[in-house]
Parts: sequence; C-alpha cells; structure tokens
Amino acid sequence: MARPYRGVWPVVPTIFTETGDLDLEGQRRVIDCMVDQGSDGLCILANYSEQFLLSDEEREILARVCIEHAAGRIPVIVAGSHYSTRIVSERCRKAAELGAAMMMLMPPYHGAGLRGTEDQTREQFARASEAGLPIMVQDAPLSGVELSVPFLVRLASEIKEVAYFKIETAQAAAKLRALIRTGGEAIEGPFDGEEAITLLADLDAGATGTMPSALVPDLLHPIVEAHRHDRREEAAAAYARVLSLINFENRQCGLRACKAVMQAGGVIRSDHVRAPLAPLPPEVRAGLMELAAPLDPVALRWGR
Repeated sequence: MARPYRGVWPVVPTIFTETGDLDLEGQRRVIDCMVDQGSDGLCILANYSEQFLLSDEEREILARVCIEHAAGRIPVIVAGSHYSTRIVSERCRKAAELGAAMMMLMPPYHGAGLRGTEDQTREQFARASEAGLPIMVQDAPLSGVELSVPFLVRLASEIKEVAYFKIETAQAAAKLRALIRTGGEAIEGPFDGEEAITLLADLDAGATGTMPSALVPDLLHPIVEAHRHDRREEAAAAYARVLSLINFENRQCGLRACKAVMQAGGVIRSDHVRAPLAPLPPEVRAGLMELAAPLDPVALRWGR
C-alpha cells in the first residue's frame, strides 16, 4: 500500500493459551482473519494488544511472527512507546529491520509522576526517527501528557518522519480539525482511534484513517470509503447500524470484546487475558454477542 496511508488499521490482539502463554498459531490465524476483514493495515503491540502485560522477549517474538506472517499482504505498524528514549530508539530500529511500515509512539510517561516535557518528547521522537520509519503520534489520555495542536504541528514540521497522528482525546474531531488546518501538508495522516466511537464526526473533521480494535473492521471499511467518496448519507446510515456494538465494546468490554467474538467465530481457541485483567462476565459476553450476531461480522464466522 503506497503512502499516504489511509483507511482502517485495526489493532491486533495478542492471543494467549488458557494458561496465559503466547499462542503463536492463534496469532497467525488472527492475522489471516484481519486480512480477510479487509483491513488496510494492522497495528501490533499497542495498548489493545495488552502490550503492558508482555515481556521484552515476547514483544520481539510477536513482532517477528506478525510481520513475517503478514508477509507484505498489508502493512504493519509497530507500537513502541516507552519512557526510555534509548529503548524506544532500539524498538524502532528492530521494527525497521523486520519490515514494519511505521512506528506508533505515545509521549514518554511513567505513571503520574514522570511525564515528558515538550522538549523531552521532541528529543525522543527525533531519536526514534533515526530508524527511518514514518511515525504516528498516539495522542491518548492514557499517557496523561497534554499534546497541544501547536506542539504536534511543531513535531511534524521539524521531524519529517512524524507525519501521522492518532487522536483519541475528548473532542477528537475538534482537535483533528485544528491540527489539519494548522499543520497543512505536514499532516499526512490524521487518524482517530478509541474503537472508532466518534468515527463519523472525525471523518467530517478531515480524518483519513481510523485505528479501531479487530472487532469489526470489515463493517467500518465501507463507512470510511463511502465518506471518502462524498457519500455521507450512506456512511452515516452504515455507522448508525454498527454504533451500538462499538459503544458496548468501548464502555463495557474494552480489549476483551474482539477476543470473545473471535473465539465464538472459531478464529482462536481461547480469549484469555492476562491478570490483573479479568475475563468478561457471562452477562456482558451475552450482551456483546446479542449485538454482534445480527451484524454478521467476519470475525464471528471466519473459522466456522
């Protein structure tokens, strides 16, 4: 896929066995399913991949397995955030060697007490850019770091690799609109995130891509394409059809939703999540399936 990258780039869940070990066979099946979902690209080792529950060794194994199994069918973004600039630089270098298409990075943070200043964040992104990959800035509430529009434009203007932005803060549409207006051609790829729960508003604001979970990228892709071709009424109708499921995922399930649906659809054997995360309660799982079944998403029938 040639740049500029656009469309639907879901986050790849990390698949575990019932005992919590990596399930690499299941991981490969997920990649195949996500390709069949019509994804334009993939993102691995992100927050919805349970990256905060993986060892460094597991990260390296997963990066290699996912990129090699994608095998150029669609491009792969690697999330590589860390407080340490040295570690971020090394992750970027390794991702480039493996054939990643892009890095996604949050600003440096560690809990509430260690949050990178603008100068520290700029320095980390500059060091990360030495790997030669495009960089997507993940502007997420999780970091607790305020990334102003002027600062994001500064990053894009001063570091040529910084060209993509995943905006998932409150009032994302307003921030996307301001970013695009202020940054101009330096903003190559304005994306939204947070399970695409504000997708239509974000597309109206100028977003050209979205990074949801792996739950229903097949149902989101027609929305993005219809909007891109100025068929907004069609996009709005399709979005209304799927929004209840997306809202349930966002507010009730989190990263567990796509695993539960993929298990029900025969993509994976286990929807295990690592402690301290807890499995979906039966009543929440039932509510998820009640909303998903009428939509007939690929993940719910792929392995049957």
